[in-house]
Formats: sequence, C-alpha cells, structure tokens
Amino acid sequence: MPSGHTITRRVEFSETDAAGIVHYSNFFKYMEACEHAFFRSLGTSIADKSTGVGWPRVHVSCDYRAPLYFEDEFRIALRVTGKTRKSLSYEFTFERGDIAIAGGTLTVCCVRKDEAGEMKATDIPVDISDKIKITD
Repeated sequence: MPSGHTITRRVEFSETDAAGIVHYSNFFKYMEACEHAFFRSLGTSIADKSTGVGWPRVHVSCDYRAPLYFEDEFRIALRVTGKTRKSLSYEFTFERGDIAIAGGTLTVCCVRKDEAGEMKATDIPVDISDKIKITD
C-alpha cells in the first residue's frame, strides 16, 4: 500500500523572483504536483470525474530553510500522516542533495456535490482509501 511518493523537479526561470530565488508561493504548487503524482501512483487522479469527488484544501503550511535557484534540481517527498473517513493529511519534505530546503503540510477533505450543487464532505471512496497507508 502506498504511504507516500517522491518526485524530482528542476526549478524553472519563471518560478523565481527578482532575486533569482524560487518565489515562496511555488512551494505550494510543488506540493500539489507531488500530491497529483501520488494519486496517479494509486491508479487514479485527483480530478477523476468517474468518482464524482473533489479534494479541496482545508489547511496548508510551509517552513522555508534554504533557497532554491533557477535550474536547481530537487526532490519533493510526500508522506501520508493522517487519514480519516473524509480527509487526508500529508507532510512534504523538499531536498536538494542532502540539503533540507523546506517542509510543508497539507490537509484535504473529500467532497461530493449534493443535489443543490453544494460541496459536502463525504467518505473517501473505498477503492482509494484501501490503497492509502499512514506512515509514522
């Protein structure tokens, strides 16, 4: 059962600020890209229309430790730290070689639209939930 996922990326020029450092907001995009890769590793997509569920963000944070620059190659690792009937929590680590760049967290809630079109929390589909393991 997957309990996490790791991807490798290279910093694009457009992701940097005037100082040549990755703009802080891009770390949230990197976390999302890693989460999407994690869902693909489960054999599904975070936007799989056949399930009828969505995954809005309910909490996100990031602590920065060292800068990333244009063309730096780095790893983003996702670890599942929490799973309830209706939500998933992840921890992310960002590393360039053996240097810790940043660490983040993300919590998502499984939702489905009701008859009125309103999003309501719903149980994570069993075929997805059964594939996800929490790691310590």
